[in-house]
Amino acid sequence: MKAKFADQTSASQEGNQEALCEAKVTFRQRHEEKPGDNVSERNDPMSKISTTPTNDYCPQTLFLYGTYDEEGRADFGLFCWFSYIWDGELGVMACIGGEKKTKENIHRGKVFSANLVTEALLPLADYLGTVDGHNPEKMKLDLAIEEGRVLPVPILTASPVSFELEVKQFIPLHDGEVMLCRIRNVLQDEFLAQDAGSSLEKLAAIAPISTTCQRYFSWKGENLGAWGEPGAKK
Repeated sequence: MKAKFADQTSASQEGNQEALCEAKVTFRQRHEEKPGDNVSERNDPMSKISTTPTNDYCPQTLFLYGTYDEEGRADFGLFCWFSYIWDGELGVMACIGGEKKTKENIHRGKVFSANLVTEALLPLADYLGTVDGHNPEKMKLDLAIEEGRVLPVPILTASPVSFELEVKQFIPLHDGEVMLCRIRNVLQDEFLAQDAGSSLEKLAAIAPISTTCQRYFSWKGENLGAWGEPGAKK
């Protein structure tokens, strides 16, 4: 059984490598070929080169972090340095670079919400991500906001998935900070928790977006514009 699984895995990997190789050759033919060139005689299309540190071509999920400012007003900021940890239970690690209003608010209360960004929310999210949080006009918006069920955090009603997070540890860095968080609650649109429908159908229905190369992409991988563009059309 193990041998059969290994054979299937090997065959699948070889197929994926062949498909990737063909895609790279096609890319070169489209963008690099010159009259008289023989693309097949160029460098191996699977070759790699070293680059400066970057996370280009590594899509990341986007979240709107919800906090309250010193006056008790809801504030949301757009972030993508967000992932998961295990410490006896599922947790979250989030990093914020530089000085941000959101980070100031989190330090004050040690709690925040993380609201999944979808295609429908993108214009709003891009706006909230490009306008300085210290701008007094930023949050003068007509937003449907509710209170967290467990923590005193603002929840964006239009987001289909929201985490209520409590920071357990701050790890200061040079011009940045990592926060290790306990997930105190997860709010989901009710239909996501129902048995009806597959996970693929539900993901297609909520259509979460991703970002890389300073651009936004749809759930299906379509280009949704560069940073700062969707919010400008809002």
